Amino acid sequence: MTTPGQTTGEAMIRPAMASRPNATAPADGDSALHDILIGMTVPLMGGSWQRDRIVLGDRLPPAMAAGIARGGKVAIALAHADTPALAQAGTNRITLSYDPAQLAEARAALIAASAQGGWPVAGDPQSLALLTLAERIAASDIPVLLEGPTGTGKEVLARFVHRLSGRAQGPFVAVNCAAMPEAMLEALLFGHKKGAFTGAAEAAEGLFRAADGGTLLLDEIGELPLALQSKMLRALQEGEILPLGATRPIKVDVRVVAATNRQLAAEVEAGRFREDLLYRLNVFPLALPALRDRPGDIAPLAFAMLLRHAPAPGQPGWLSPEALAALEAHPWPGNVRELENVIRRAILLAGGAAAIAPGHIVFDTAVRPVAEAAGAPALTRITAPRSLSDVAFASEARAILETLASNGGNRAATARTLGISERTLRYRLASMRGAGMLAAAGGAA
Repeated sequence: MTTPGQTTGEAMIRPAMASRPNATAPADGDSALHDILIGMTVPLMGGSWQRDRIVLGDRLPPAMAAGIARGGKVAIALAHADTPALAQAGTNRITLSYDPAQLAEARAALIAASAQGGWPVAGDPQSLALLTLAERIAASDIPVLLEGPTGTGKEVLARFVHRLSGRAQGPFVAVNCAAMPEAMLEALLFGHKKGAFTGAAEAAEGLFRAADGGTLLLDEIGELPLALQSKMLRALQEGEILPLGATRPIKVDVRVVAATNRQLAAEVEAGRFREDLLYRLNVFPLALPALRDRPGDIAPLAFAMLLRHAPAPGQPGWLSPEALAALEAHPWPGNVRELENVIRRAILLAGGAAAIAPGHIVFDTAVRPVAEAAGAPALTRITAPRSLSDVAFASEARAILETLASNGGNRAATARTLGISERTLRYRLASMRGAGMLAAAGGAA
């Protein structure tokens, strides 16, 4: 928690502890224990919405941490340890023990801990800039269009906009336009009167009225049938809806956030989406990059998922630097959802290990094979691996070769896409050839 006038680069332990009337401010030596970690992490936090929610302290006493948590803030107890660990100590209470020699990993873990409560996890400059812009947009009531590949966190960003808006005390209603039967979609969105259609034994208010005074997330808006798009346009333009069977429109006060993994401009060209509705939704578009294009988010997200899915004693509480390097080298075709799958799998495979190691990382199999491009080395058929480390090595090899193929065999572009150096790429290709996983005709060095 910062105090008025405190800059984002200042240590947060002393002000946070001293601001509590019953707390004892730590000695200067104790405060300095974590100054380096705090100084390199606080500037990465998105803004006051994040910094003002957390209280940091050196080995916060349990009673104090519990009081902080009851006040709605997140208490993070910091400690130095030879065996690092990130763990939940209770609701809104987290312990972070870290090795001062591994500050990059500790910073990622602190970012993850600070995002507790469903807030966005961001460590990459692109994501931080996006959140800063979203914070400004939240102060208005204009519609927002979120565009990005599946699994990049569009609903998380929509909730972020809602929580920072003047509608935060109102409802947040999320609806997936692709998941509802087309025949029922109009009634579900706009409501219906009793007897409006066969089976309508009772009246229903619909999702627009359920979100009155709050925010309505229309996920996969590109799947909305053309027949309903004109009615959606009127709801956005006039702020009123007409339930099925009704003769008079009903006023609603709803902020609409639309999300799509399609290019709506292309859908307009194809005649599948109304141009006037696009202009009404596209007041302020926000584009969410694929996970591979924001590598600085991978480690914080991995720690956040570890914190979410490994709460039991005896389960791993940390990710080794080597495991994080393997995660950061993966192209993540499934984005954040794929990362969550990999972390949950790694927790299970790690068993009672203190930290997740590279051998516990098993990547998802690509849904669609990537065609080999000219000049890209071919991956030979791999026999069943004998160990988890072999599984991880084989998955990494396939990811490298698929990325190499998508870049037409260009190693410099492949290294940039994977977020590794060309030297590291050459080393891994050589290792793959030595393991007999690379066809000789591929020409990898």
